[in-house]
This record gives sequence, C-alpha cells and structure tokens, in this order.
Amino acid sequence: MPLLVSYTLKNILARKLTSLMTIFGIALVVFVFSAVLMLTHGLGQTLVSTGYDNNVIIIRRASQTEIQSIIPRRMANAAKADPAIKRDSDGTLLFANEILVLIVKNKKSSGEPSNIPVRGVTEISMKIRPDTRIVDGRMWKEGTSEIMVGRKVQQNFEGCSLGQQIKFGGRSWTIVGVMESGGSAFESEIWGDYNQLAPAFDRPIFSSLTMTLNSPQDFDAMKERLENDPRMTVEVKREKQYYEDQSRFTTVFINILGTIISIVFSLGAIVGAMITMYSSVANRTIEIGTLRALGFRRRNILAAFLVESVMIASIGGVLGIAGASVLQFVEVSTTNWDTFAELAFSFETSSGIVLKGMIFAIVMGIVGGFFPAVRASRFRIVNALRAK
Repeated sequence: MPLLVSYTLKNILARKLTSLMTIFGIALVVFVFSAVLMLTHGLGQTLVSTGYDNNVIIIRRASQTEIQSIIPRRMANAAKADPAIKRDSDGTLLFANEILVLIVKNKKSSGEPSNIPVRGVTEISMKIRPDTRIVDGRMWKEGTSEIMVGRKVQQNFEGCSLGQQIKFGGRSWTIVGVMESGGSAFESEIWGDYNQLAPAFDRPIFSSLTMTLNSPQDFDAMKERLENDPRMTVEVKREKQYYEDQSRFTTVFINILGTIISIVFSLGAIVGAMITMYSSVANRTIEIGTLRALGFRRRNILAAFLVESVMIASIGGVLGIAGASVLQFVEVSTTNWDTFAELAFSFETSSGIVLKGMIFAIVMGIVGGFFPAVRASRFRIVNALRAK
C-alpha cells in the first residue's frame, strides 16, 4: 500500500493540468457549500446572541413578533407583579416595557430604502442587557427627542451618524450616542425614550415586556402562571428562543437556495473528477497491467485509484474551506423576513462547518473516482500489457 500511495502522488503531479482543473472545480463547490453554512450560522449567532439566559420576553399570543404584538397596560401591570422577576441591588425591578416600530431610511451601499427597527426603551432596558454599551457619545436624556443608533445602523444607513438628525414620527430626533451589543441584532436598531416614541407613533401600548428572572429555573412556573391567567392573552418565551425563532424563515430560505446551488455545482465537480480519473486510467493501462503482473490484486488497484481521487478532492476541499474562511471579515445585511427589518450580520465559521466541508469534498471524490477505479481494477493482465 505505501508503494501504491507513492505511485498515486506521483501520478497527480505528473498530470498537473487535469488535476488542477479538478481541484479548482471541487474547491469552488466546497467554497459555495461552506459559505452557505457560514451565512446561516452567522445569522443564527447574531440573533441568538441577542437573548440572555435569564431574560424572558412576553408578546401577545399568536403575534409571532414584537412588530405585530400589542400588550395593553393592564396586562403589563399584571405581569410586572410576578414574583419570579429579579430586583437590582438598589431594589429596582428588572422589568422593561418597550415598543418596536419600523421606519424607512436609505442604505449607503445602494441608496435603496430599507426598514430600521426603532425601539422605545427605558433605563432598565440597558440593565437587563448588560452587553449593550455606548461606544461613542452618550445615552439619550428622558423627556427629549434624543436617540441612540446601533453601530451597524450607523455604518449602513445614510444620515445616521453621531450628531445628525433623523425625521420620523412627525418629529426630528438627534443622534447622541452609538451603541454596540456584542454583535447582536440590537446593533441594527435605534433606541430612544419610550415616553417620547410612544406618543410620536400614537402607540399608547407596549409591543413586548422583557424581564430578568431570579433564576432560569423559574421560567416554567412563570410561563404557566402568566399564560393561564384569565386576565392575560400572552405568550411567554425565553429571550434566546424568541430571537432564534426570528431567524427561522430566512435561515430556511438561505439553506434551500444554497443546497440547490451546491448540488448543481457538485454534479459538475463529480463529472470533472470522473473525466480526470477515466483519462488517468486510459493513459496508464500498461502501468496497471504491470502492477497486476507484479502481484497486486484487483482490490489494490481499486484502492489506489480511489485514494488518488480522494486526495485530489481533499486538496480541493482544503482550498475551498480556506477561501470561505476569508468571508469572516465580510459583513452583509439583508431583510429578516420574519420581522421585515434590516439585519446586519457576518459570516461565521465553526469546526462543524469545516468538518462538513471536508466530508462533502471527500464524498465527491469517492463518487467521482469509483467507476473509473472499478474499470481499472477489471483490466486483464494480458490485455493491459498489450495496450499501446
């Protein structure tokens, strides 16, 4: 077997052009396949990182998202009295009433309009989301037309820099701060004082209620109490689960589209691998006969050609994954079709994605090399040695 492996490596180097073309084809397929996985993983990471283990979000039953949710004040007051809600060291209840609406602004990259979520918050909203911090400027003041924008809003939309004014809700709002939140979806939002934003949008209600629990184990009991309360028509979710659900439609769409593209490309790569290996078999008929005459069995010949095909595919897989890993430095933005809001996120890789990419490449190599390998192993010694 060591002799066959050495023989295989020398043959790959001897047929550089055909080997390189096959490697390039497989690398392209693995690149696309890995990029799709990284895209969906990045989207999921952005939304899941938005939630916290101890946090719970309440929306109106069957509304699916905050945008559609309407919670009257009487329900908010009833929920606020739940004993599972944590208090801060100074006795402040970690409970935030918020609204979420959409406004339209033009994107810097294309000049096309897109939706930005505007969240009416309170000072408690910052406390229950400890990763959210101001990186430039300051926090808005209560009772004023001041707002903060997420870092990705500042980067991606026109007129959203520190000190500029945005017009919406019949008023002009001054940007006094830029915030980050560990790459979460909050960086794609605008935050301002609830008591100013609610009347500006004529929304004397809440879109959601967010709170921190004394312990994550209190969730099930709290959920049962609130959802079975006859005064309430609400749905109680862990904050992480809620934001994970927000990516479901977009993730499924990207996965389906990426899978179709990967399958089409992989068929081309498999055909290319077959052509390369069939050509290799045709050009090495006498060599195959010689190996058989020296005592190598049919299964040895079969293994040698399969190893050659897998080696070529593995090189392509490594190159494809390496190329895809560069995409980690690329940030993209798209409409989240669950909320109809613009969401910016990055490609994210993981050990699982690398493993899947290599398995995909090796499978293409095995499928593409199997039939040529079978053909090579079935050559008769006499016929092979007579070939010219």
